[in-house]
Amino acid sequence: MRSLEAYYALVALVGIERLFELWLSRRNARRAFAHGGIESGQRHYRAMVVVHTAFLAACVGEPAFFHREFPPVLGWVALAGVIAAQGLRYSAVIALGERWNTRIIVTPAAAPITSGPYRLVRHPNYIAVALELVALPMVRGCWLTAIVFSAANFVLMRIRVPAEEAALGTKYAEAFADRRRFLPRLTGRS
Repeated sequence: MRSLEAYYALVALVGIERLFELWLSRRNARRAFAHGGIESGQRHYRAMVVVHTAFLAACVGEPAFFHREFPPVLGWVALAGVIAAQGLRYSAVIALGERWNTRIIVTPAAAPITSGPYRLVRHPNYIAVALELVALPMVRGCWLTAIVFSAANFVLMRIRVPAEEAALGTKYAEAFADRRRFLPRLTGRS
């Protein structure tokens, strides 16, 4: 990651991963709609697509325009964060299976998924996104991108999470009543 080319290769890999996720999301959406799935949150979804696309562009632009260098210790820690984010994201994708989607599409008859990382928190995928928005740019010391897009994500999540939880309904609320949205409980007490 010390060279700019290596960092750009990492960003390209994340971009390819995003394209795969969009393909997977479209496939899963078709299946959900075929089983009576109902979509909500379409208006904020467009903003999410713009933010995530602009994020990858900023990860390319900031080191070029501001001559960001690889920060030795922080860069390696950030790379570990990128890898951890991918692991968490794909544990959520695997747990949800065909129900994973970048959009909010709920099949009313389906029971909530409470396995995998959902045993600990309600929204592990959003934790992965938040970690990635900090870690990927910080691999190259791009603190401006990390701050701007983390703030944008914070605003979007204040809209997205309540919309998703409302769409998931009562069964979801009951199944996850003892779980926090983003931070697992460290003890058995509330």
